[in-house]
Formats: sequence, structure tokens, C-alpha cells
Amino acid sequence: MLDLGSGTGILGYLACQAGARRVYSVESTGMVELARQLSRANALDDRMVFVHGLSTHVNLPEKFDLIVSDQIGRFGFEAGLLDYFSDARNRLLKPGGALIPSSVEMCIAPVEHPSGFEQVEFWKAPVAGLDYRPAYTIAANTGYPFAFEPGQLLGDPATLVSHSLQTVAAEPFGAEVAITISRDGVLHGVGGWFLARLSPGVTMTNSPLAEQRINRRNVFFPIGEAVPVAKGEVVRIRIQVIPQDTIISWRVQVRDRTFSHSTWKGLLVCEEELRRTQPDFAPRLTARGQGRATVLQLCDGHRPLSEIEAEVWRRHRDLFHSEQEAALFVAEVVTRYSE
Repeated sequence: MLDLGSGTGILGYLACQAGARRVYSVESTGMVELARQLSRANALDDRMVFVHGLSTHVNLPEKFDLIVSDQIGRFGFEAGLLDYFSDARNRLLKPGGALIPSSVEMCIAPVEHPSGFEQVEFWKAPVAGLDYRPAYTIAANTGYPFAFEPGQLLGDPATLVSHSLQTVAAEPFGAEVAITISRDGVLHGVGGWFLARLSPGVTMTNSPLAEQRINRRNVFFPIGEAVPVAKGEVVRIRIQVIPQDTIISWRVQVRDRTFSHSTWKGLLVCEEELRRTQPDFAPRLTARGQGRATVLQLCDGHRPLSEIEAEVWRRHRDLFHSEQEAALFVAEVVTRYSE
């Protein structure tokens, strides 16, 4: 079995208890070290193989009958599930092998969320005599984690898209749904969550309506104005997603009002960074960039780390206050880009 983004390794331990011969546990953060310790503490280290890295960047010595992952996020895609499974399915799954989950549905509903809406509207008013309205654009184009209650839904949920993880690719997608308002209220935005199919008879979801809802928040997408709505009215919601960049755009239409938002507009990107992305920009390494390039050049598979540290300190002494600081700089590069 292969576990992608395994965290503490819990899914692998359960698989071992169920009889798995060997489990590869792939984790890109330092959590992998805790997982190793937990594996030893539970006498499972003879069947657990821990790999430190991102699953899309690692090569493994065998293919697998089963690949599992809980990288679903709150809305069904933003933790990287589509990208990880698309890659692992093509490179690491045996013919006829299984994926858990096998499919993921992204579900939405119009919601009433006054406190969340007020959090966005806050930026429209002066604070301590200062104008903070430029921050409103960012706030209004951000998705917020929130655990909705059933009473906050203004209509029956709709499935936006259903992804079969046996075939899906991490490509842009979108869909539009029309939802009939089921009670009078005030529309503040859209709520989103997921439903993951683990086996033919078993699902996992953070839906506000689920009796066995997992302890994971939903996502709230605000709109530009609180709109009173009445039972029987129709709200049209269109959502478009660029999964690899975690960009979500949402358009909400109610009566003659249309609200358009996108997390692209909510990104905190400075002018200097934007300038460096222009096609005519001619990049030049900074002093620290030159230092990093030196480290990479010296990582030839023969020089020991102590020699690399000494050489970087010699060549780039103006970058560091001490040899120890230079050594830490080298360690940051080596731990990320060497093997």
C-alpha cells in the first residue's frame, strides 16, 4: 500500500493491522520523523517504509495494489488530492489497483452567515481614522474556513462536480448550478464541502447535513452585498477552479444582481514580484541567490558538508555574520535539494 501525504502514518498503521504486507508512507514535512517513532513504538517498523518528500517528486522501487490519501482539504481539492492521485495513478498503481478515495464530490449551497460577512465588511469602514478600504478587495476574494450548521443553509445542497479519481487530471474545471431558496433569509455567500467515496458502501464528508460528519470545517465564499431572499427564488452559482494553483472563482446571480469574486484577486502579491514575472524581465541573481548557487554547485556527491560550509563562508563572507550562520544557510539548501 502507498499512503500519500501520510502525516503521522495512521492510515499505514491501520493497514498493517488489517494485514498489509508493506506500506510506503510518503510525507513532505518533518512529521515523517514522528511517524517513524510511532511505527517503532507500535512494533510496525518491519512493514513500514517512510519516504521524506512530495509524492510527485519521489521515485519508489515498486508499484502498489492500493493507494490512499486524505489530502482532500475542506472543499475536495485544495490539499492537492487531484494532482497527487493523477501522478500516482499513472506512475505507481498496479494494473487493476485501487484508490481510496475512489471519487470526490464538491458540494455547495447558498448560505446565511452574518458573522462571516461582517468580518469581510469590516474593512469598508475607517479604523482609528485610517482608510482600510483597499483591504476589502482582498477580504471579499478570500475563502474562509467555517463549520456551517444546517440552519444556515438557504437551500438544498447541489453537487458541483464529481471527480472519479481513477480518471481525473489536475486540470482547470468549472460548473454552474441553480438552487431554489427553501426559506426566507439573507444571502451572504456560498458554502462548500466534500463527500469522498471510500468504498461502495462507505463515504466520508464534512457536510453540515451529515449525521456522522467528520471534524473538518467547510469553506465560506462571501459575496459583495448581503441580499434578502425569499422562499422559491433561484440562485445561480458558477464556480471555476484551477487546482494546481488553488485558485477558485465564484459568480453568484440572484434576481438582477450578479457578484463575481476570485481568490486570484485576494492574493497578496507585491509589485516587485509581479514585475519579475513579466516575459521581458531579465533576471539576475541577488547576493543570496549567488550564495545558494554556490552551494548547489558544490553538491557534487564527493565534497563533505564541512568542506562545502567552509567554501561558502570563504566565498560569501559578506552575506553572513559568522561561520555558524553560513553553515545554517548551507544546511537549508542541502536538506531541500540534495539526496
